[in-house]
Amino acid sequence: MSASPEPATAPLLELRGMTRSFPGVLANDQVDLSIAPGEIHALLGENGAGKSTLVKMIYGILKPDAGEILWKGEVTEIPSPAFARDLGIAMVFQHFSLFDSLTVFENIILGMDAGEDSARLRRDIAEISARYGLPLDPDRHVYTLSVGERQRIEIIRCLLLKPALLVMDEPTSVLTPQEVDQLFETLRQLADEGMSILYISHKLAEIKALCSHATILRGGRVVDSVAVDQETPATLAAKMMGAALAAEPEPGERVPGETRLALENLTLDAADEFGIPLRNISLQVRGGEILGIAGVAGNGQDELLKAISGETRATPGAVRIDGNDCGHLGPNDRRMLGLATIPEERLGHGAVPGIDLTGNGLLTAFRRLKLATRGFIHWGASGRFADSVVERFRVKASGNRAPADSLSGGNLQKFIVGREICQDPELLVVSQPTWGVDAGAARTIHDALRALAARGTAVLVISQDLDELMRISHRIAAICAGSVSATYRVGDVSAEQIGLLMAGTAELDGVEAVHAA
Repeated sequence: MSASPEPATAPLLELRGMTRSFPGVLANDQVDLSIAPGEIHALLGENGAGKSTLVKMIYGILKPDAGEILWKGEVTEIPSPAFARDLGIAMVFQHFSLFDSLTVFENIILGMDAGEDSARLRRDIAEISARYGLPLDPDRHVYTLSVGERQRIEIIRCLLLKPALLVMDEPTSVLTPQEVDQLFETLRQLADEGMSILYISHKLAEIKALCSHATILRGGRVVDSVAVDQETPATLAAKMMGAALAAEPEPGERVPGETRLALENLTLDAADEFGIPLRNISLQVRGGEILGIAGVAGNGQDELLKAISGETRATPGAVRIDGNDCGHLGPNDRRMLGLATIPEERLGHGAVPGIDLTGNGLLTAFRRLKLATRGFIHWGASGRFADSVVERFRVKASGNRAPADSLSGGNLQKFIVGREICQDPELLVVSQPTWGVDAGAARTIHDALRALAARGTAVLVISQDLDELMRISHRIAAICAGSVSATYRVGDVSAEQIGLLMAGTAELDGVEAVHAA
């Protein structure tokens, strides 16, 4: 926990009565918040509680309907992000603000003042990259980067501004435990030097480890402001949700069914010079089991999902679904064999930002659920399907006509996961299933994955969250540099041993590898 006591000086930032509404939604209702110099302050709440709206007003993206912002004791209007940055406020967004066609360096320099010395900026990027343990090649194009690598750009770009207040929205969602430790060490050092940090995360153990105080939102209102050292993760979750969250069940023993997915010596060249080649990957996932694949960002997770989904074609015999050789088939044909997939990137890959929920549901379900026939879309059935996903997964949205990018990150994730699960697939492959979602939503998703497996579906979960994989998987393996390790029963291995596999160890001494749950 941060050792910084609450200073007796005036707050760096104070919010009074901040209110903001959207059609049909009161996102923030008379919100008060105070952050002292050098304080690491948590902002907590379920998905849709109003956290993102509040920080967007702090950063000048949205204008409040009522209330006032005090910066260093003076009432201040923040009309734009540029004004916020000049004031001394920087923000790491949950959804990335990057141009895919530009390089890392070009994306960073776009946020700098005109006339910035390029050579000096490169040196500064290298210094901060090394300090955080988040390596980046300034000349790589963003479209070649994994989600975790893109997150690194956002963090580094903000720290280059040397802000007085750093707002961090789910900054560790795609970082490994080691990277999180390094990040926390740096944040504590920045706070000791006087920087204030407003930290948003659904990982309550992180809040306990890092933050001194927390403001908790529920339904757009402040329900409590607490000293974190007086709380537990369980009490914080209860305050966020209004009720205690029951413990997750242990993975039960299952008799595996027929092999649903078989990869046999799957080998693919990298799509470009910065991609990760897949090398001799062989694994099986059977009906009724959940197989977890752990790995550090950028080790071939995205390439593996694309090879299974059909976005990338494979050699004959390398990919089989229910015994059918489908290496030559595209995504829609593989879906008709019973496959459903959920990519790690929500906006742009998992959903089209400007299309409503009905349209985004239609995109992957139109053939399997017969939502379109002979070129005609059945909009009524498509709307009912979207409504069923919203209801079953408790997605907070204004209705099935709400654009995907109008939802909070966690609610969009619940919709995308629900869209695939509600198609009752025989095989589900999901990457980062609970990235950026609150404890209640994560439990909903985990329970849905367990229920799907219990009905006989084969589930492959690719995640950087080791705790998540250890909770829900029957078997676990790791991916490193495009190769997948042997698989092990979850009860036979520890998180530390999986960490060795993530670092490139092919097999664990003294632990029996298995091919089925």
